[in-house]
Amino acid sequence: MPRNDSLEVGELTDTSYYILLSLMEPKHGYLIMKTIEEMTDHTVVVGPASMYTTIKKLLRAELIKLHDKSDKKKVYVTTEKGVQLVKKEIERKRLMIQHGEEILANKGE
Repeated sequence: MPRNDSLEVGELTDTSYYILLSLMEPKHGYLIMKTIEEMTDHTVVVGPASMYTTIKKLLRAELIKLHDKSDKKKVYVTTEKGVQLVKKEIERKRLMIQHGEEILANKGE
């Protein structure tokens, strides 16, 4: 059975999630990686290959857009569609945490 692209089913990978969050303000690639590292206290590190592959997917899905292309750097920003998907993902993860806490509480943990 082929694996679905998470964006096609309306879900975000951790990398997509953090890139969309970092692009709530326009940024170029290197600054995206640095913002994610700082935001997560260096617990999430996105390498350039993974980041640019994910950026291509997010552009194709219209979740980010090219904001500016000056000084030989491409600057991206999250679109309104991307903001809405981040909100949906936050709610999905809240429910996942709630389910986990309920199961563990019922088990006495």
